[in-house]
Order: sequence, then structure tokens, then C-alpha cells
Amino acid sequence: MAVAARERNPRRQADPAPTTAALHRSRVALRVNGRTHVLDLDNRVTLLDALRERLDLTGSKKGCDHGQCGACTVLVDGRRANSCLLLAVTQDGSEITTVEGLGAADGSLSPLQQAFLDHDALQCGYCTPGQLCSAVGVLREAAAGHPSHVTDAATAADSTRPVVLTAEEIRERLSGNLCRCGAYNGIADAVAACSAAEDPRPAARPPAPALRPDPTRPRT
Repeated sequence: MAVAARERNPRRQADPAPTTAALHRSRVALRVNGRTHVLDLDNRVTLLDALRERLDLTGSKKGCDHGQCGACTVLVDGRRANSCLLLAVTQDGSEITTVEGLGAADGSLSPLQQAFLDHDALQCGYCTPGQLCSAVGVLREAAAGHPSHVTDAATAADSTRPVVLTAEEIRERLSGNLCRCGAYNGIADAVAACSAAEDPRPAARPPAPALRPDPTRPRT
């Protein structure tokens, strides 16, 4: 039936139907680590595969490929995300940071990367890129006052204040990243060291002014 209809329509004969492969592809502009890359991608390609296979940014690792291990964690518009669960075409125009983009332009390590070295927070290293990106997200989220499941109710109610990253907070916030080697203590220590160095806690509030007696009010 479709062939017969096309034969009756001269315009459709001059403009052949796109192939199935063309229907499944899109042109996408991904801004990764400060550089814009325009890619022609199959709509089913994940962000992780686009980063690794098309841009040769192999720092982000493919672990479980189901969003359960966190090895593929990157930052999307400043928020951490599992890149294996995101379709690349949905990230058109997004600002993406991979582990390759965490260091300085001259190649020196960021304070967090140095802290991972100082606290022996890596063993086989396979999960380290995801742990680092996730830790950057943790520090930003706490500084912005985003509560976690273990944040006490009083702190969670005041979203204008940074959340102090206790050991319990760090472990809860990094619980989506798995380390098969068991370097969790070193990772938590490294994040705690960076948190203390940045000191996200607000400066102590000045004492409230003393109340002056109201001379118009009769004394009791």
C-alpha cells in the first residue's frame, strides 16, 4: 500500500523516504570539559559510549552499565549523573565534565585529586574517576545546602545553610559509587579533608543585640 501511495504522489517520488538508519540518527552538540563537539550519533547511543568511543575520553569507566556501580559518573550541568543511563541526544547543549576535566589547564591535579593520593583512596583505580566526579558533586551539593537522607531535620529545613559533611554524610552521599577493593575509608578521608579545607560552614553568627528595656512599659 505504501508503494502504491508514493507512486500516486509525484512529490514523494522526487523526495525519497529517508532510510531507517537516517531516522535513528541526530546531530548533537556536546560541550565536554569546556570544548564543544558536534557529533552525528545514533539516537540510542548513551552518553558514556559517546564520550569513550567518539571523543576518546576513556576516563569514565563502563562497569555494570545499569547505573548501579557509579563507575561512569560524570557531572552534567554541575550535577553528578550516571552517564550509562543518559542518551547522548538528550544532552544536546549540556555542560559535561569528566574526570579529564577536573584538573587545571596546566595538567596539575585538583585539590580533591591530590587528596585521593594523599589518603591512599585508590587501589585498582577502576572506580576512581567516578568516585572523583561524584565527590565533586557531593562537595557542591553540601555547600549549596542540599540535604541527604541522614541530614538532621533542623539542618534540612534551612536550605540556605551549607550542610557539614560528617563521616556519615559523606558515606551516605557516596553510597551510589561502589569500590570492589574496599578503599572506602581513604575515599571518605579524602573528601573530608577537602571539605574541611573549603570550610563550607558559615561564619559564626554575631551575638544577638541585648534587649533594651522599653521605658514606656510599666515595670511589674
